[in-house]
Amino acid sequence: MLLAAPRGYCAGVDRAVVTVEKALELYGPPVYVRKQIVHNKYVVHALEERGAIFVDEVEEVPEGSTVIFSAHGVAPVVHEEAAARNLKTIDATCPLVTKVHAEAKRFAHEGYQILLVGHEGHEEVVGTMGEAPQAMTLVEDADDAAAVVVADTDKLVWLSQTTLSVDETLTTVGALKERFPQLISPPSDDICYATQNRQAAVKEIAEQCDVMIVVGSGNSSNSVRLVEVALEAGARSAYRVDSADELDEAWFEDCGTVGVSSGASVPEILVDDVLRWLRDRGCGGFEEVHTAEETLIFALPPELRRDLKAAEAAGQ
Repeated sequence: MLLAAPRGYCAGVDRAVVTVEKALELYGPPVYVRKQIVHNKYVVHALEERGAIFVDEVEEVPEGSTVIFSAHGVAPVVHEEAAARNLKTIDATCPLVTKVHAEAKRFAHEGYQILLVGHEGHEEVVGTMGEAPQAMTLVEDADDAAAVVVADTDKLVWLSQTTLSVDETLTTVGALKERFPQLISPPSDDICYATQNRQAAVKEIAEQCDVMIVVGSGNSSNSVRLVEVALEAGARSAYRVDSADELDEAWFEDCGTVGVSSGASVPEILVDDVLRWLRDRGCGGFEEVHTAEETLIFALPPELRRDLKAAEAAGQ
């Protein structure tokens, strides 16, 4: 077995999950969360068992209650709706997503048309486009890039969803630049460090793998992309599973080397279960292949930090 590293939780996911855990401890259940805090079934279920209630929209949250916004970010209108219902809000948006929101607002204010590379309907895309809907056009892939119509090409910039395939995004942007040579790039890469690191780690081992297993939920963009990256990088086959329960022995017939990785919203316990399942069926030891070290830590949302500090002071 070849175990990709880094894998699993990124700093933004860890911050978001700890935000819900700390809020439950501080305020007591229930604590409401708009959308899944991160895209992982196991994590969501575990938080539900502790008293978190996940809703689709803030109108489902009782007036005056506490609501946490997920790591994927929300449009400004969601903040307005929460204020109208007198909700106490804690914004667990990943700071790297917040950076893209800030870029969208700044470029729109400066009169740019924005081409957002991303997947239609993804929560992050919905939130980002909500910052400047009149100035922004979604481009999903190279085919979209070949057909997109832009009213004014004099001031044109591209931004992207943070969890895309690096290679696919470069292909899409390349197609856009062929059509619009004046297209400018964001001041820094929008695809997050964790997404890039996990893809690089999978690329490193994929060619040696008869089977690549990616642990992650189906609505996790970065997990789905890891499967695609593995196949493109030379893995004979690749599968995404939420947990070891979804593994199929038939996948491993005539298999010499198995690769394992996990998306950025996946706790390590799920990877451990997959490794145990493989060992129980005769897979030998594993080699962990490191391609990057991650040390980034994000502070908890300021609203929560303030209340934690006040509670600590009151306890003293």
